[in-house]
Amino acid sequence: MAGHSKWKNIQNRKNAQDAKRGKVFQKLAKEIYVAAKSGGGDPDTNPGLRLVIEKAKSANMPNDNIKRAIDKAAGNQDAEHYEEIIYEGYGPGGAAVMVSCLTDNKNRTASNVRHAFTKNGGNLGESGCVSYLFDRKGYLAIERSGLDADEDELLLQAIEAGAEDMETSEEVFEIYTEPENFMAVKESLENEGFEFATAEVTMVPQTEAELDEEQQEKLEKLIDMLEDDDDVQDVYHN
Repeated sequence: MAGHSKWKNIQNRKNAQDAKRGKVFQKLAKEIYVAAKSGGGDPDTNPGLRLVIEKAKSANMPNDNIKRAIDKAAGNQDAEHYEEIIYEGYGPGGAAVMVSCLTDNKNRTASNVRHAFTKNGGNLGESGCVSYLFDRKGYLAIERSGLDADEDELLLQAIEAGAEDMETSEEVFEIYTEPENFMAVKESLENEGFEFATAEVTMVPQTEAELDEEQQEKLEKLIDMLEDDDDVQDVYHN
């Protein structure tokens, strides 16, 4: 990719999410509900639902919670209506920030997102102002601890399955795919016995912004405030 690792950001986010697991499950349930409502409750015939279920399992969401969200979508005639909205802006130090939301009240969500940016030294921008700095990619992380795997062999297996690239550090193998190849690569490597610390379709920055310590601290506060909002599903940044 761009010669940088997404792993540190993933770890920071996971640590923050572990502290508020109930809220994370609530957001995932909403995402599952929306996917099942729009494409049906069978993940075998609804690729969007299958991706969200994989995301939920990666976050250790209980199967009962997943099933309840799907059943709710199938049985609720007076369904809640959620709209997907992407907000874009700049954080401290000019960092690019994308905020993915599912909301039943656009005015409330827009107000909350704008407030979070303003309070933490950022600016909410126009649609498209930073999205060109990101690529939508499948992302699979395999931790190296206790793993008996040859790097070249894993890379070959990933590429043969349809992966685009792999980056290696002391801690982790990071595999990137086109979104449409994500499930095929994931299933192929699972069949080879690999387990994933993270597996998701996400937004990957093309380049990274360099922030000083104060800017980094402010950006983390911005991300925390956004992720604490019930309407915010994901926050991406560079």
